[in-house]
Parts: sequence; structure tokens; C-alpha cells
Amino acid sequence: MTKIALGFVPEPLSVPLDHILPLKKIPEGLGISRKFRQIRSSIQEVGLIEPLSVTPVDRESEQYFLLDGHIRLIALRELGHVEAPCLVATDDESYTYNNRINRLSTIQEHFMIRRAIARGVSPERLAKALDVDVRSINKKRTLLDGICPEAAELLQDRQFSAEISRVLRKMKPTRQVECVELMVSANNITVAYAEALLVATPAELLVEGKKPHKLNGVTQEQMAKMEREMANLQGQYKLVEQTYGQDVLNLVLARGYLAKLVDNESVARYLRQRHPELVTEFEEIVRATSLES
Repeated sequence: MTKIALGFVPEPLSVPLDHILPLKKIPEGLGISRKFRQIRSSIQEVGLIEPLSVTPVDRESEQYFLLDGHIRLIALRELGHVEAPCLVATDDESYTYNNRINRLSTIQEHFMIRRAIARGVSPERLAKALDVDVRSINKKRTLLDGICPEAAELLQDRQFSAEISRVLRKMKPTRQVECVELMVSANNITVAYAEALLVATPAELLVEGKKPHKLNGVTQEQMAKMEREMANLQGQYKLVEQTYGQDVLNLVLARGYLAKLVDNESVARYLRQRHPELVTEFEEIVRATSLES
């Protein structure tokens, strides 16, 4: 097998900050953004976790060009650091290091926080390092308390508010799974949608066995109407879900058939003479590159 060459030198190199030149302009207002404050607080509390990425040194100017880590570089300078660990790239490709990263899911963050606390890091120190309120750390630490494993598995690769767990805890496990499936399928994992599903949940599927007395800004009549509409919507969704695969297959086959039909000169000529409106519709369907089009 051919040996694959690394795109960078494995061992980090300590480089003076004055010798690192950024390759892009930093947007205005970065210094007051939440992301910058979190990175700055993290470096201040636990140090730089991910090294900067730079090009090999330019022999004439003795400067390194920064490929990745512009925000970290600014934070290091503000905190008074004079040098930083860097990974030196060994190729010349214009590669964007953060272009294809996978964002940390909410449940992954929950496990990382629990692991850090188990190893002796206090919630207060975590909150300071992440520049968030300690209540936010506590909510994420108890994120899965009262959530059934099946519902947690459906959410494991998603990003969502910790407040959704508060709503789901009021439901029994079977209803939790049903509501999470609806939110994931609709790509609408929000607190507002979860609360609407809670309102539409029958009392026998709630942990306390009784409906919520009220929802902020919603009257009892509106809640009753919402419950009926949500129940109807869930029923319709289940029906669509049952036939979705077969419907998609039928649409794909129909599109392929129409493509062959339009390509047949005799058939196309007949349709243009007798049914011109159908030809236009058929051609639109054939030109569609996907079902969403």
C-alpha cells in the first residue's frame, strides 16, 4: 500500500505571535461576540487546547502565515501571550480547516460536562471557561434525567435547547419517543414545538396524569383547538409516513417514463399537436433535478 503523507508536521512548534500573519480580515464586532468571549475565557481558564495552523516559515521575512485559528490568535494577544503552539502545514493546497467540521451535538456536550465534573472540575469553573451562566451548565449536566433511552438516541446527533428536556420530562416514555420522532421528521426541534406537542398530549400519557393548566398567551379555548389540530396533524403525518417510500418510488418511475416519452419524436409531435398543455407539464417534470424541485 502507498504511504499517505500527512498534511502537517505532527509535533507542534512554538511560534512567537509577532511572527504570525493572518490571511483574512477579522469581521467588525468580533471582540464583543459571544463566540469570541467563550474562546477567550476558555484559553484564560484551561489554556489553548487546539494549536494554530500555519504555513512553513518564509525564509526572507521569517513570518508564518496563519491558515486556521484567527480568533484564537486575537484572544491570545489580548491575554498577553507572546507565543503559541502551531501545527505547520506541509502542503500548498488552499484548504479551509473548519470547512467540514462536525459541530458538537447537545448530548455529546452533556456527556463531556458530566465527565469533566466527575474528574473534579466544578460547574462554576466550567461556566467561567465557557463564558456562560452556571445554571446553563447544570441544565446540560442533567439534560437526560427523566428522558427515556429511545428518545435520547433519536436526539444524539442533534443540537437543541436544554429546555426541550424540561418539556419531555412531563411525558411518559412512549409519548417522549413519539414527540421526538415528530420534531426530528419536521426538522423543528424547538421549545415552542415541544410545548405545543405537550398541550396536545392526552392526560394518560403525562407523568402527572393531568393537562397543563395554561400556556402563556393561550386561552383554554385556543388550547383545546390546538390539541385537536395537533392530534389531526399527527394522524395525517403517520399516514404519509406509511406510504412515503412507495410514493417516492412511484414518482421516480413516473419521471423516468415521461423522460422516455418526451424523447420519442413521434409521441412528442402528437402531443404538441393535440395536447400542447401536457407537453409543457411533462417537460417541466423531466427537467426537475430532484423531487423537491
